Amino acid sequence: MDGYSIGTEIFNDGVEYFSLKKVELVAPAGNLEKLCFALHYGADAVYVGGERFNLRQQAGNFTFDELCIAREKTQKQGTKLYIAVNIFARNQDIESLPGYLERLNNLHVDGLIISDPGVFLCAREYAPDTPIIISTQANSCNWKTLHFWERLGAKKICLARELSLKEIKHIRERTVLELEAFVHGAMCVAYSGRCLLSNYFVQRNSNSGNCAQPCRWKYHLVEESRLEDSLKIEEDSLGTYFLNSKDLCMIEHLPKLIECGINSLKIEGRMKSFYYLSVVTRVYREAIDSYYEDPKAYCFKESWREELMKVNHRGYTTGFYFDSYPQDTQLYSHSAHRCKYRMTGFVCHKSDNHKTKIDVRNQISIGDIIEIFSKSAECSFVKVIRLWNTELEPVETLHPGTVGFLEADKPLKEFDILRKAMD
Repeated sequence: MDGYSIGTEIFNDGVEYFSLKKVELVAPAGNLEKLCFALHYGADAVYVGGERFNLRQQAGNFTFDELCIAREKTQKQGTKLYIAVNIFARNQDIESLPGYLERLNNLHVDGLIISDPGVFLCAREYAPDTPIIISTQANSCNWKTLHFWERLGAKKICLARELSLKEIKHIRERTVLELEAFVHGAMCVAYSGRCLLSNYFVQRNSNSGNCAQPCRWKYHLVEESRLEDSLKIEEDSLGTYFLNSKDLCMIEHLPKLIECGINSLKIEGRMKSFYYLSVVTRVYREAIDSYYEDPKAYCFKESWREELMKVNHRGYTTGFYFDSYPQDTQLYSHSAHRCKYRMTGFVCHKSDNHKTKIDVRNQISIGDIIEIFSKSAECSFVKVIRLWNTELEPVETLHPGTVGFLEADKPLKEFDILRKAMD
């Protein structure tokens, strides 16, 4: 299925779909460790942020030296690296941007993610060899807006999250620009993510990448003439979270997204754990590959959704894709669904003599039965036979925050993730 040009094909059964080269899976990476896991578990591209000018200042982010390493890794694996420069810039930002953009241009990354027109103009001047991707923060909602960005020289548009599949298909018919859309991850209560609650409550500017996520907090209702009386809006022992959005999940509807002409499917989550990133990336990788093997025979696997339930999330919704006024996007009862699985560590190096080097994140003891999440589609279980500390001394237990060695009754591979069901 690879290498299709833009056009329409009609199968023998009369089903029409939009055909193009295989859709790109774009994963987030908040740091180098997460980037390595994203690539291992099947991302075609990763998007990251430098230490300045991006909308995830709490994500860890990359020093310029780390960006150089990231570029080397992605080039070596034949994948792409996109850099977020997506703040809504103030005057002082514009003054300090040129040098940063020139360094990114010399790095020859695959794209700069930009939302601010002023930053766009700076990028055209100081990073002329680097393609520009218009961020979802620019809330591109119609084909005429895409024509505007196309004339300025943009290569790709990450569409506003408020668009329906019908609207996206209508846009696809009127532009040759590459289209990107979010397929999974956190949603923002504010239009296209441009919220001022964080600025108001804790003076942390969300549009400069420092959002405190006050939409996840619980609130009380106060009547104007009785300010001393605060009332819960709903009767719930966990509180009221009336601004809290569910997470987007389109795993059951990938064909519809692909067939309306999307070029790139994007996962949200630069601040999420590498465990979350690995599970979500592998699930969507497998689903996308399954679709392209035979679109006519494609069948959704319930195991994909089951895997996505094994990471922390806020409940799932299809957002605006099927309804411009959806009724199921908010999560009023609590802030998050905690999954019933605990990630206990990962294989950081396969050693000789049956000793596997483990980076331990939660306690591991001899006799434990541990589920192994790996790059292959099937998860398996292993029994812990022996453990050693970093000095290769036998121990009964490895503790969180340490590195040790493990022998199991089955072989393990680098980047395998160890997890246990919680009681």
